[in-house]
Amino acid sequence: MTARVVVVGSANLDLVVTAPALPRPGETVLGGEFTTVPGGKGANQAVAAARAGGRVSFVGAVGDDDFARPQRDNLVAADVDVSRLRTVPGPSGVALIAVDQHAENLIVVAPGANAALAGLSPEDRAEVARADVLLCQLEIPVETVAEAAATARANGTVVVLNAAPARTLPAAVLSTVDLLVVNEGEAEVLAGRPAEPGDLLDLVPRVVMTLGARGAAYADRDGLRLDVAAPAVTAVDTTAAGDAFTGALAVAWAEGRPVEEAVRWACAAGAVCATRPGASSSLPTRAEIEALS
Repeated sequence: MTARVVVVGSANLDLVVTAPALPRPGETVLGGEFTTVPGGKGANQAVAAARAGGRVSFVGAVGDDDFARPQRDNLVAADVDVSRLRTVPGPSGVALIAVDQHAENLIVVAPGANAALAGLSPEDRAEVARADVLLCQLEIPVETVAEAAATARANGTVVVLNAAPARTLPAAVLSTVDLLVVNEGEAEVLAGRPAEPGDLLDLVPRVVMTLGARGAAYADRDGLRLDVAAPAVTAVDTTAAGDAFTGALAVAWAEGRPVEEAVRWACAAGAVCATRPGASSSLPTRAEIEALS
């Protein structure tokens, strides 16, 4: 059975420049290649889930500017259903990204239309209710995330929340989450201190923590603890590796894979993504994930 995933989240156009090193505050660095790539955590994870084999619908917003078309076209090219992608007056979301020679990055996001994604329509809620998994992030208003998650919970749809960018969250949102995906920095913000996955189980029932090249760690309230290594690869650009991981994990979870297999599969997706430059352009296909997992 094909996994049905609804992503409620952000869409951006990424403006990417390479540089030998990331600038320090007040410093100007002479960069190299400049590219524009459709991105945004929500759109990236939608494309990642579709390429991983899911049947994906995207609920989001773009502006009425020239940056909107490449974002919409990129989703369509990945076979993501964009019937719930709205157009709002004003600029689309934009991310300014610098990538250094060690594949580390620095990102600043101007939300644009993403900030206008306030509330869900009846059609949006119906789409969430039909899905196996709802996947959300935090580049859109938290009130919209809360509404989507509450709709999912009321209809038996699994809620996967990638709590990025890092921010504290109200208990009303966390109480609807079935699976929380965070990196170490995001976990620290939620816990108020450096945290392991198990330290967040008072907030949510299941946690996956991404650890970059080290893989991922999992913990749940049933006592299961897992450390899953990532495949060894030569990283070129880690910009969308977390989105590749999360999109693939949502598909694996919807397919009912065992937890360790699902996390291992997601690690493989992130690893493939890190070997290529760009955001959505680097997201792997199901066959590429299978070959590395």
